[in-house]
Amino acid sequence: MHYTRMGRTGLQVSRLCLGAMTFGLTADEATSHRILDAAFDAGINFIDTADIYSRWGPGHVGGESETVIGSWLRGRSRRDVVIATKVQAPMWDGPNGAGLSRLHILQAVEDSLRRLGTDYIDLYQTHWPDDETPLDETLAALDNLVQRGLVRYLGCSNYPAWLLMKALWTSDAGGLARFDCLQPHYNLLHRDEFERELAAACLDQGVGVIPYSPLAAGFLTGKFTRENKSPDSTRSDGARIQRLLADERAFATLDVLREIAQAHEAHPAQIALAWQLAQPVITAPIIGARRVDQLLDVVGATEIALAADEIARLNEVSDGF
Repeated sequence: MHYTRMGRTGLQVSRLCLGAMTFGLTADEATSHRILDAAFDAGINFIDTADIYSRWGPGHVGGESETVIGSWLRGRSRRDVVIATKVQAPMWDGPNGAGLSRLHILQAVEDSLRRLGTDYIDLYQTHWPDDETPLDETLAALDNLVQRGLVRYLGCSNYPAWLLMKALWTSDAGGLARFDCLQPHYNLLHRDEFERELAAACLDQGVGVIPYSPLAAGFLTGKFTRENKSPDSTRSDGARIQRLLADERAFATLDVLREIAQAHEAHPAQIALAWQLAQPVITAPIIGARRVDQLLDVVGATEIALAADEIARLNEVSDGF
């Protein structure tokens, strides 16, 4: 496993980040612990979750992923693991149960710390923008967490370029801790939104980038084919997957991905990740897994160096997404 600094900071993180959205949902605690063990043994020291995970389906109320990670951390040295979580989503009833107000942030961080079983969070991220709360209120509340030692670094997720730049300017003008990491939706089949402005802004401002859904909800693993569009009922019924399954351009991209993977004796998912890792702006794609074998299929991506012509082919075939 290779390591890199998160943006302009001195924090060293693995080139792959383990996403924990499945923990407590499609992966029970024992399975989640095995996935965490395998990731840690492979050199992954970076874990991303959110307070809302896994609030999908009957019986899931949120916080379960953080709780699972917390129970796993009890068997590890806390200083060896970089924990990232997120705030903004609705976590309790009432008008202040969601958002990025000072009230919600100060309560939500205490709840996350309790579930994680730790006294600090390495990377605390705003999950989405909050149009109802002044940006300076949010940033001042987050700065307070940094000053108190409850949070080490700050990040944001799903922010457009203009809002990221406004937040960086507000922090600079007010002497506040700033966002040092961005978590965007980005992959070979979802490029334009990030590449249009965000990539250049992050590179210029020294903001680390940890893309979520780097494998397009599993499409870029190669398990979907033109002949078999329902290999996995847990993923094939989503709206995002359905759009890709109906788009011949997506399968053309997958054809090139498979061809390059064969040349490298690698898994298509590894090539999709290697394409991201070849970009200077990318810190660590976030990879999810419901089973250990899914994780082991992709960890070798950090060892693959794509040739310039291979990157060009992937860029060309996926142009327009």
